[in-house]
Amino acid sequence: MEEFVSLRKRGVNLLGLCPFHQEKTPSFNVNPTRNIFKCFGCGKGGDAIAFLIEHEKFTYPDALRWLAKKYNITVEEVERSPEQMMQMQMADSLYIVNDFALQHFQQQLFDTDEGKSVALSYFRQRGLREETMRTFGLGYAPDQRDLLVQRAKGAGHSLDLLKKTGLSNADGSRDFFRGRVMFAIHNLSGKIAAFAGRTMHSPPQGGAGGGHIPKYVNSPETEIYVKNRTLYGAFQAKKAIRQLDECILVEGYMDVISLHQAGIENVVASSGTSLTEGQLQLIKRNTDNLKILYDGDPAGIKAALRGLDLALEQDMNVRIVLLPDGEDPDSYVQKFGGDAFNEYTARESKDFILFKTQLLLADTKGDPVKKSGLIKDIVISIAKIPDPIKRNVYLRECATLLEVSEQALVSESNKLIANAMRKREEKIARSPEAASDSPDRAPNPEHPVEDPTFARVQEKPLLRGDEFQERDIVRLLMQFGNHRLEKEDLTVGEYILTDIEELLGNFDNPLYGKIASECHDLLIAGRTFDQHYFIQHPAPEVCELAIMLLTSPDELSPNWEEKWNYPLQNQPLPELNFPLDVRQALDRFKLRKVLKMCQVNLGRVRAASDSGDTDGMLRYMKIQQKLYEKRDELAKRLGTVVLPK
Repeated sequence: MEEFVSLRKRGVNLLGLCPFHQEKTPSFNVNPTRNIFKCFGCGKGGDAIAFLIEHEKFTYPDALRWLAKKYNITVEEVERSPEQMMQMQMADSLYIVNDFALQHFQQQLFDTDEGKSVALSYFRQRGLREETMRTFGLGYAPDQRDLLVQRAKGAGHSLDLLKKTGLSNADGSRDFFRGRVMFAIHNLSGKIAAFAGRTMHSPPQGGAGGGHIPKYVNSPETEIYVKNRTLYGAFQAKKAIRQLDECILVEGYMDVISLHQAGIENVVASSGTSLTEGQLQLIKRNTDNLKILYDGDPAGIKAALRGLDLALEQDMNVRIVLLPDGEDPDSYVQKFGGDAFNEYTARESKDFILFKTQLLLADTKGDPVKKSGLIKDIVISIAKIPDPIKRNVYLRECATLLEVSEQALVSESNKLIANAMRKREEKIARSPEAASDSPDRAPNPEHPVEDPTFARVQEKPLLRGDEFQERDIVRLLMQFGNHRLEKEDLTVGEYILTDIEELLGNFDNPLYGKIASECHDLLIAGRTFDQHYFIQHPAPEVCELAIMLLTSPDELSPNWEEKWNYPLQNQPLPELNFPLDVRQALDRFKLRKVLKMCQVNLGRVRAASDSGDTDGMLRYMKIQQKLYEKRDELAKRLGTVVLPK
């Protein structure tokens, strides 16, 4: 973050490119005092660790280690169990063996006569440059019985690890990959997780005894390679995907490599398998926009489309591109170049739902039974979309295309959604966690528990009832909770929570109420809290709220002093004026709650009067008088006029 911090003083806003959504914005804010950042354009925010996780896609431990190394800080690693240590050591060992194999395959490709004549000439015929081959870890496995096995054993590598990674056969006597050009499969960190090999032998032309040679073979799944959570080219593509806010999905290894070489770097491949939830989550870490290229026949495309409902469940925007007959991404870009490819895909891309509707509609041909099945198929897909506005737009568009009532589609969609929600609730009710959950269980302040009442925080939430005043109380607890009020000899947290202790259960917003109650529990346990407690809170909703409340898109203009010669020194900055801020916020909060109590108690007076309960009516009227006195006292302190209702 220091490249941003160095450009500002005291949290002045930056006028430049947001590093996440790559748009010019006057609202990218870095606060060096609190060590947090916030972009009010795209909504991302957090501390230095969150910045590295978001920008560099580090894991949390990797971000900590990177910062520690940069500033020469010693990181004390927590001692792991023997099982955890064995798993880590096994993963490291598998990576080391794969690195050795890559060096071997590349040496065979570039430095041997067989590799140059067979494999290197093949890659060059496919239009690849040496720089591209090295970037993607291409190589060659010669058609020899045990060359890799012998070299690995000679270098001290374990035969068991060679078998586990699939580099040798089951008994360790032969190389698994022979007579094949090799494709290294990287994980998101750039480590070699597995290999794929394409045969250089022509398939047999039939006849007795002719064994089938698979075109491609892959490494087996291991601790470091799980196929349904891996995308080929994801490591090389992740930066471009973030910058362009779009991921292009193709089928083959060569498609990815050729497009990347042509300057189209935001491309990955599913390696011939249907998209899985794990693969979609990899894409969603960088973008919500997915463009899928198909070059198959209509029957194959229809089969592939069935798996894309998973993408809709992830709230992704999916578009489909059909390439011309006889072309795949590799051949198209080789013939016409990268610019023509980009123009074609931009022009021909179609929304997934509308594409699917048009494709399947062509098969109905006036058959009402088929059309009924089509309608159900389309509505099932639309019902997967979490965003209700987007869902309604699709229902309206499809109603026009299918020539059916929009209301009929909405009704069917609502049934599917209600059914899915019911199944989820039943599943939750049957879970062990639900059975052990007790409403009177005391929260543990050492480990705050994630709770469904931590509703998702929006950048500009719609505040209802007393939520504005409640949010202001939470802001003060987060920003000044451990600051001391000299006159009261209490911290801000102690002062606020002691004053509103009886109101903690009456918050309109469950998230704000939960945070205030958690702060109260911490104080009872003898612990303090500050802004860093909330910025690094285990519940992401609390963390997001903290960043939003602790960062402001506004700043004081320097023109007051520089241009108009109007000094601002007599006006204390907000962070230095918190005692007055605390008292006024408390009074506003309590005034809203008292006004609500007045309304409730006035209803009791009327009910007692209507029922002829004279004693009850007199009792409630006395309470009402006390509430009015408290109301007027608070209003006077705030300089507020309360109109009678």
